[in-house]
Amino acid sequence: MKKPELLAPAGNLEKLKFAILYGADAVYCGGHNYGLREGADNFSLEELKEAVEFSHNNDSKIYVTVNMIPHNDDLIGIEEYLQQLEDIGVDALIISDPGILRILQLEGIEIPVHLSTQANAVNWASISFWQEQGVERIILARELSKDEIMEIRDKSSISLEMFIHGAMCISYSGRCLLSNYMANRDANRGRCAHSCRWQYYLMEEQRPGEYYPIYEDESGTHIMNSKDLCLINEIPDIIETGVDSLKIEGRMKSLHYVSTVTSVYRKALDTYLLDPQNYVFKEEWLAELRKVSHRDYTTGFFHRKPSAGDHNYQSSAYQRSYDFMGMVRQYLPEESEAVIEVRHKFFKGDLVEIMGPGLKSFLNKIDYIISEDGEMVNEAPHPKELIRIPVSRPVKPYYILRREKADE
Repeated sequence: MKKPELLAPAGNLEKLKFAILYGADAVYCGGHNYGLREGADNFSLEELKEAVEFSHNNDSKIYVTVNMIPHNDDLIGIEEYLQQLEDIGVDALIISDPGILRILQLEGIEIPVHLSTQANAVNWASISFWQEQGVERIILARELSKDEIMEIRDKSSISLEMFIHGAMCISYSGRCLLSNYMANRDANRGRCAHSCRWQYYLMEEQRPGEYYPIYEDESGTHIMNSKDLCLINEIPDIIETGVDSLKIEGRMKSLHYVSTVTSVYRKALDTYLLDPQNYVFKEEWLAELRKVSHRDYTTGFFHRKPSAGDHNYQSSAYQRSYDFMGMVRQYLPEESEAVIEVRHKFFKGDLVEIMGPGLKSFLNKIDYIISEDGEMVNEAPHPKELIRIPVSRPVKPYYILRREKADE
């Protein structure tokens, strides 16, 4: 049985490290130019060098996005940038434009190429064409069913990658003009304004002020607002497709999101591959995925074409049931304390949940807080501040602390 790669997003160097430590076989990230997530922190060349070294030292791969749909001006300097990526040893490039592929060939740059979902690969004939051009992996469009993916797998030998979790675009495989039209921000060049999440009304031109009933209440409708993809329940069917890589969306998501989602899919995949015949889905995996910031979940196109039930017309707001409080930087065994880097305001008496790679999470009460100055304090409000708290069990660097939100 083929063991597929688990591929996680890395919006910055810190998230990359957490993704790998929490179970990713590979990560994908972008530099400061030529990608489709201008709003992410992204990586300088020096950070990419460190990212390559960290990934390879941890037996993981790193793929860099060069997947914008470039105009002439966007190509200025790209030859030098691609050469630099080859020099630092990235494992693959993710591209969508044939022009980028042509430049790689003309320059003799021999980095493996993965075809972005932006290229809208939805059939075996298209995939065969791209394979003949030298592409080594196809990132399948989200708009494919399990049966379609299996037919593609049956008729092609190229490496295949599919999305298993994360945000869904209203437009075909993310090729969207809505943001460009409404906000003068071209999604195909990395500047998506997420116009599909905005609130809309339907009004006839000759009847100003008369709003037609496409909405659920007086607040209007989020008519293009898809639920988030979640295929955690579908692990056996995913493996059956024969795809080579399983991709988590989310380069602009939080460190808590990246760590939690990667960890959950790692556990589910390993559990199935260890004993497929006796595999049983664990509800705790889905419960974990509901602790990160997310919209309602859907299985997208995997079993059927999405219907009205796969959209949320009332709101595009995220569900946030937990706050990401901070991360462990050091464990002090003699004091049974942990040094914590603060990300959200701590209070004395808080009950936090501690999670880590391969760890069954546990609850821990904060009986006291010691500030950076060594003083006992009742709260720790400053992001990036280092505090000490008591812990009931030994912990390790990169463990995460989170706190359930109080009912409002």
